[in-house]
Amino acid sequence: MLPLKLREIAATIGAETKIKLPDIEITDICTDSRDVKPGSLFVALCGLKFDGHAFVKTAMEKGAAFAVVQKEGDYGTDKLLFVKTTRQAFLDIAGLYRSKFNPVVIAVTGSVGKTTTREMIAAVVKSKFITLKTENNLNNEVGVPKTMLELDPSVEAMVLEFGMVWPGEIRELTVPARPDIAVITCIGTCHIENLGSRENIKKAKLEIVEGLKKGGTLLLNKDNDMLRDVCLPDYNVVYYAVEDKSADITAENIAEHEDCTEFDIAYGGKSYRAQIPCIGAHNVLNALAGFGAGVAAGVKPEHAASALANFRSTGMRQRARKCREVTVIEDCYNANPDSVKAAMLTLGSRKIPDGAKKIAVLGDMLELGAVAESAHLAAGEEAAAAADVLFCYGELGRLIAKGAENAGMKNAKHFNSKDELAQELRKIARPGDIIWLKASRGMRFEDIAEAFYEEL
Repeated sequence: MLPLKLREIAATIGAETKIKLPDIEITDICTDSRDVKPGSLFVALCGLKFDGHAFVKTAMEKGAAFAVVQKEGDYGTDKLLFVKTTRQAFLDIAGLYRSKFNPVVIAVTGSVGKTTTREMIAAVVKSKFITLKTENNLNNEVGVPKTMLELDPSVEAMVLEFGMVWPGEIRELTVPARPDIAVITCIGTCHIENLGSRENIKKAKLEIVEGLKKGGTLLLNKDNDMLRDVCLPDYNVVYYAVEDKSADITAENIAEHEDCTEFDIAYGGKSYRAQIPCIGAHNVLNALAGFGAGVAAGVKPEHAASALANFRSTGMRQRARKCREVTVIEDCYNANPDSVKAAMLTLGSRKIPDGAKKIAVLGDMLELGAVAESAHLAAGEEAAAAADVLFCYGELGRLIAKGAENAGMKNAKHFNSKDELAQELRKIARPGDIIWLKASRGMRFEDIAEAFYEEL
């Protein structure tokens, strides 16, 4: 990072001190004492399972110039900036640093598809701009500021993903980021246990506009019932959709192949051919958002459409692997009712050889609160319509199997262990079959995949 004046940082975060601040520059911002080097500013973040204040003394011994703290302690130094909360201070420091640069900033959030959309946006904007983006799952109050602190004068565009669990969290991220363009992929039921209703989830996601520049572009999914009628006159609202042809950006002539999807993007009275290296109508939606964000950032429409082919999925998001001529879709990173429905629709549409089977392997969807029972029963019904065989694991997975049985599925089974499930998969899987694994991250369904891949 480029240096920041210590006094400017202290003024920005409203810090109190016990000593007169020296006129020095900070050359690095650290939240992990293991990363501290001479000249760093150490920020003692607090979490449910950690407290950075326990490492302030270590950070100072390693050469930190000052530390940001929110409580008194035996730190062995007076080189301290006292603040109300170090969490907010870290966000404010990142906001100060971001203000030194002028990249095109694109922010994306949503109940489903935000990481895939982030990567599609990045693929498009990288075709024209030197681009910095959120990596992995660093989409919270720690990861987003860390990404902003990686800015340098060479960066022309920055793509940020905003996650949330509680109301107010997206506001905390968008205000310092000050996006020029924002995307909301959909309003679903993820985190409904904390927020109580989809209407509350919508309000929380729409906090993204509180940092969006007036007149900035807000891209919304018009196929989503909670987003199709949003009215925000201070912003340039652009709708994208697969099903609703009244949207500003739509898809036509969609053709799915084994490992890619081709389609035409209809925009501005013209058509642009595109291809993405993944399948499913939900991914076409994500691609339309990527196209729209790129065009809003200044990428020519024809270049934006062609650049979508450079998209690569991250982690275990619909990663396809072959094992003994069986296609395994590792979709183990996360799951909620909307993403499971999309996965089952995609599985149902897959073409397989005559005599081959579609096998759904589903597990618990977490953090659904009062809707957990109905959501898991519905997932079973969706699996029954898409798959020939359904294997389930987890306490809530029992409800998925029950939902499938209620829908008339004969080959639905619940397992008490992942090992037992994987063994049964190995027994029944034949060349040409497709296995789709999906559950919430906490279920660690990659264990089932790895057990299936083991040599017989």
